[in-house]
Amino acid sequence: MSEICAEYIWIDGTHPSPQLRSKTKILSHGETPPIWGFDGSSTNQAAGDNSDCVLNPVFICPDPIRGGDNILVLNEVLNTDMTPHETNTRAQTSKTAEKYKTHENLFGIEQEYTLLDPSTNDPIGFPEEGFPEPQGPYYCSVGSSWIFGREMAEEHLEMCMDAGLAISGINAEVMPGQWEFQIGPIGTLEVSDHLWIARWLLFRVGEMHGIQPSLDPKPVSGDWNGAGAHTNYSTKSMRGNYQAIIDGCEALSKAHDLHIKNYGDGNERRLTGLHETQSIDEFSYGVSDRGASIRIPWQVAADKKGYLEDRRPSANMDPYVVTKLIVETVCNDLPQ
Repeated sequence: MSEICAEYIWIDGTHPSPQLRSKTKILSHGETPPIWGFDGSSTNQAAGDNSDCVLNPVFICPDPIRGGDNILVLNEVLNTDMTPHETNTRAQTSKTAEKYKTHENLFGIEQEYTLLDPSTNDPIGFPEEGFPEPQGPYYCSVGSSWIFGREMAEEHLEMCMDAGLAISGINAEVMPGQWEFQIGPIGTLEVSDHLWIARWLLFRVGEMHGIQPSLDPKPVSGDWNGAGAHTNYSTKSMRGNYQAIIDGCEALSKAHDLHIKNYGDGNERRLTGLHETQSIDEFSYGVSDRGASIRIPWQVAADKKGYLEDRRPSANMDPYVVTKLIVETVCNDLPQ
């Protein structure tokens, strides 16, 4: 083919939970994706009398939906003077990643999501009336009585692999119709880019199945687990020194309020101190403790090196914001 499709993807200005948008541009085969424009007044990013915004390509990967040589193009949003748009959280994260690059920061993000029936807005697997059997048998289970949405989760996994994303696994979660995929471990900017593309693919796969994925941190009230984006993090020092992990936990404890304010909308409905969470108003860390703000995996404690898991970010968090905050908080007082 002499021409290919480039699906331009960007993050809009919907507040407080940004959404993904995309549109298609036809390129000559081998052409570098150029900057492009869009109507910011339709994405909560501009006024109608001055509506033009700019799409600046920052990450390109194969398009597993169209196949062939077609591509997905992740963009950051710029103003027409080529400065970062106020909704562009990637720009500042890029600067932070560069500033602290000597620490060789690595992230792995566990993205939980819930598959909803669009006609009822309940998770798939929930009966038309009442509730299913209490949670317990659903996590990492097998069998049609316990698992709902596996076909879609598996298809999403294959698409992420075909796109060349750093996806490292999937599993069914604690609530019926709830799943998780993991991205990483890779660098600060890379994990965020890959996660946004993986989210876009998740919603596209949902279109094909007539299912609506949700990143709401508490899609079902009551005695059901919420949905988070547990963020695993390490510096070069942590990967060789257990004390560096403890120091990281202590640094995070001093900035708890700042992080909570930026860890996702509606997180107060999830961080209650129940359902494998710490209370939103408290901070704690501990080995193998899923009720703590920060969990240190038992293997890390045994090996005396490794990483920490920040369990506070919600499923709808912006990974650019979360990774930036963690790096700045932990690395700010470390020698460059």
